[in-house]
Amino acid sequence: MPDLLIELFSEEIPARMQAKAADDLKGLVTNGLVDAGLTYESAGAFATPRRLALTVHGLTTRSPDIREEKKGPRTDAPAGAIQGFLRGAGLDDIARARVVSDPKKGNFYVADLVKPGRAAEAIIAELLPAVIRGFPWPKSQRWGSGTLRWVRPLHSIVCSFGPETEEPVVIDFEVDGIRSGNVTYGHRFLAPEAIKVRRFSDYVEKLEKAKVVLDPARRRDIILHDARDLAFAAGLELVEDEGLLNEVAGLVEWPVVLMGAFDPAFLDVPDEVIRATIRANQKCFVLRDPKTGRLANRFILTSNMAATDGGATIIAGNERVIRARLSDAKFFWDGDLAIPLETLVPKLEGITFHEKLGSQGDRVRRIVALAREIAPLVGADADKAARAALLAKADLLSGVVGEFPEVQGLMGRYYAAHGGEDAAVAAAIEEHWKPQGPSDRVPAAPVSIAVALADKLDTLVGFWAIDEKPTGSKDPFALRRAALGVIRIILDNGVRLPLNAYSSKTPDLLNFFADRLKVQLREQGTRFDLVDAVFALGGQDDLLLIVKRVEALGALLATDDGKNLLAGYKRAANILKAEEKKGTAVAAAVDASLFKEAEEKALAAAVDAAAEAAHDAVAAENFEGAMKALATLRAPVDAFFDKVLVNDADERVRANRLALLTVLRDACHQVADFSKIEG
Repeated sequence: MPDLLIELFSEEIPARMQAKAADDLKGLVTNGLVDAGLTYESAGAFATPRRLALTVHGLTTRSPDIREEKKGPRTDAPAGAIQGFLRGAGLDDIARARVVSDPKKGNFYVADLVKPGRAAEAIIAELLPAVIRGFPWPKSQRWGSGTLRWVRPLHSIVCSFGPETEEPVVIDFEVDGIRSGNVTYGHRFLAPEAIKVRRFSDYVEKLEKAKVVLDPARRRDIILHDARDLAFAAGLELVEDEGLLNEVAGLVEWPVVLMGAFDPAFLDVPDEVIRATIRANQKCFVLRDPKTGRLANRFILTSNMAATDGGATIIAGNERVIRARLSDAKFFWDGDLAIPLETLVPKLEGITFHEKLGSQGDRVRRIVALAREIAPLVGADADKAARAALLAKADLLSGVVGEFPEVQGLMGRYYAAHGGEDAAVAAAIEEHWKPQGPSDRVPAAPVSIAVALADKLDTLVGFWAIDEKPTGSKDPFALRRAALGVIRIILDNGVRLPLNAYSSKTPDLLNFFADRLKVQLREQGTRFDLVDAVFALGGQDDLLLIVKRVEALGALLATDDGKNLLAGYKRAANILKAEEKKGTAVAAAVDASLFKEAEEKALAAAVDAAAEAAHDAVAAENFEGAMKALATLRAPVDAFFDKVLVNDADERVRANRLALLTVLRDACHQVADFSKIEG
């Protein structure tokens, strides 16, 4: 089967766009081929800083013929109608049409039409220009005098097609004056000459000889392994950084890993600031000294050049820039240490948090009050929680955070510790921002928990109050992350926090927490309908107890007794629902004197016992015990429905039996709304 090779060679492709661009190229081309009737065995897309490449293996050489029937007029139709049918069907003689008999409509003509398939070459030549012209770059513009919009100037297009056993052909087309061919170019500096390629296998091989590693995954592996080796040889450890690794791999076609050094005096600056400086400005990795656990005065850089001097000039250039950047960082750090953190707090009045929610100073006052209120609930010292909340945002005005916003909070901790603040206060200043994402750690110290919850609840309540809620995929104020942060802090630390106390003025905020909790539990394998069943009881605002109920409910429904009880509940609920629609009378209370059958007497006794036991267990927050109490209803419920006719002819007996089913339903509702449970 033939293979297709495509390369779009341009001046530059920004690293952040490469992965998506490769995926887009693959999707647009393969979907277009399939839509045109072709099939293929496999496809792979690749990107470097200068090219997008696609290989499609096992592509069919022709789309299939399409056969269809075109129904015509009756055989006794006027000549004009028959001639119109012939023209529409492309026939020159009515004898080429079939006559089909219909018992109701009589005899009529049918033309058997065949739309011939198309050669793959013709399909590709039509498809590729459309893909290139409509390529979905996030940012693009016209270059020079052309009309094509591209991320950077497009220089050449490779498009070859053919089986491995034959010389492939160049699919000929033109886009904005660029004609497709079989010529590409190697590394910009190391091997810039033109390279003639045939198919994907020799394309990759020739690029490699021309100092281009096509596969970004392989470039990442080269960088990572060479960096680890250099670190090991120096007795150090690489501080690995997947995001930086992906970025650097998108900046080079021929990765050459080198090690540089900086003045040890800069190690007085916190490790996080050194790392942020070197990462942000030079895209370099830092190294750790395993003996001390601190950073070493070395860094790893990735060059796009195999220099004749072994990289000495490149290293020296990076060292000069890093020295200047670290000098700036040390200047900010030393300056920040000279200013007590508390003196920055009044300046927060001049920073707007949100036009409808006031300044950062207003926000700090709210967080202080909230942290003091939450502190006793989480076992924290209220004064320390209030102090940490007061200082929590002050480092936003520091020099280091102004330069590197990603170290906010952490710098506040350093400055607080330097100023002699209590260790719990300093820790809370850093940790109140956490968790920032699903993989980030959750605050565990009581003061940190109080301030983190206060910060996130203030954000959520505030934005709900001004009706700035997330919509669809839009969440500009990261409110979903804040809600998930509250949930994780509560669940991971076993915190008992009545959310209604903080969201009573914004009641639908509790529904938002319910939705986020469902997302969190679903990721852990919990069924979302069980969360709905617990929340449906109303008044459920203690997330820790909700999860305990959900876990107990899930354990019950995993047993045969639980499954059969659910089936019995649903049968009872359906009967009640149907009879209520009819207006059938239901007794206000169960009257034991109206029982006729032993099974209804047994069910009544079992429901009374189970309801009382479940009530007591729920009051004691023993949800497992409540579920076990309900599980005892399985046998009497089964026996009742097997032996007892609910719709008895005697109206009083029927009303009494419906009342018994109502009591059964209400007993189950003590722990969850079983009607919300699927199955």
